[in-house]
Amino acid sequence: MISRKGIALTAVILAAITGASFVIWLVPQDGTVLPGMIQDDKTTFVITDFEGYLDGVRNIHEVLQESVHIEYQNLLGGEISPQEYNIVADRTSFQMTAEIGKLVKSGPPAEWTNSYINYMESMRSFNSYIVETKVVSGIIAGSGDTSESTQRAEEIKAESKKYARISDESRP
Repeated sequence: MISRKGIALTAVILAAITGASFVIWLVPQDGTVLPGMIQDDKTTFVITDFEGYLDGVRNIHEVLQESVHIEYQNLLGGEISPQEYNIVADRTSFQMTAEIGKLVKSGPPAEWTNSYINYMESMRSFNSYIVETKVVSGIIAGSGDTSESTQRAEEIKAESKKYARISDESRP
């Protein structure tokens, strides 16, 4: 006996298969990379909403900034060891590098290029900030004076924020 739930479930499954087939059909299989596509060895993503994509990257960046800020304050306050901080810093730096790579591969149209370049520069500066905080961590481990490196880290952090602001101002 055929039930309404069975018919509905079958229709949903068929729609999902048809939709997935259509998406696969749209993505070029010959290795062609069109503007707005991110491609690595395994996956290809097509970007059509460059504003939304940049906003998403910015949100990830902000979460990573907050995470590093909290752990850095914990380091300065003696709540975590330099080794523990370095683990967090290395992971965050790796994530930042991956996000920069995605922006590079996204191929924004001309009107978005300046905004994307400045945001990549903001992320690169933030990565430099992470490196400088690791220098502070090393100085703390050696019981040295961190004032100069701490000041340098704050300057780099301000530079990162400056590039993010320029990116926002150069959006179309």
